[in-house]
Amino acid sequence: MSWSLRFLGVGNSQSAVTLGSSSAVLERESRPVLMIDCGQEALTAHEATYGALPDALFITHVHMDHVAGLERLFFATYFDPARRGKVRLYVPVGVLPHLQARLADYPGVVAEGDANWWDAFQLVPVSRGFWHAGQWYDVFPVRHHLPDTAFALRLPGSLVWTGDTRPIPEMLAKFAGAGEIVAHDCALQGNPSHSGLDDLEREYPAGLLSRCVLYHYASPADGAAMRERGHRVAKAGDVLALADPLPSPGLPDTP
Repeated sequence: MSWSLRFLGVGNSQSAVTLGSSSAVLERESRPVLMIDCGQEALTAHEATYGALPDALFITHVHMDHVAGLERLFFATYFDPARRGKVRLYVPVGVLPHLQARLADYPGVVAEGDANWWDAFQLVPVSRGFWHAGQWYDVFPVRHHLPDTAFALRLPGSLVWTGDTRPIPEMLAKFAGAGEIVAHDCALQGNPSHSGLDDLEREYPAGLLSRCVLYHYASPADGAAMRERGHRVAKAGDVLALADPLPSPGLPDTP
């Protein structure tokens, strides 16, 4: 079984147009399995890459560069009888009230009335993790603005996607201890809500840094500067080969 991660975009909120909204798709045998976040540019990139809209998404948090594409996905899904109510949204329970307030509470989501924003989707609230397509995914909180408003995703043995975060050495010691590639929020300069390169170099051991692939940066020049310091930095369209996931709990280890 061949797993990979495709970066749809790698930019922050200010560079999303040039670098793409930070988002990725987990693939199996080169087919999309799960989209991570859905900024406006990310949804466009998904359609351009796969010729279709996503069928399943995990949402890390609700800043608009990570969820703005959900409005367009709502309309495309709600008015398609074959897809309405079938597109899965995996949303951490801490994020759900903010997503509800930001997108779903708007009065009159369609002009014709008689529609709720959630009618388009199959909402799956998640806490410690979830099952999707026969595979278990871990979910854990990160450090971004207020507590319990942003979450990371782990495909055990394969990948950790941090989402927007400050350094989280204690969480990665627990959730990235099986050799996972760590797709990590990192800009050349950090701030109170995002990691900077100096932050990661100070707080992470060399072995963990060697497995980090950096994204969510401000400009191509910043990406180049981080590469010059010896780090792996993603670009939009990059595809990373992943190790096969560890056997999911409760499932037999099949060849």
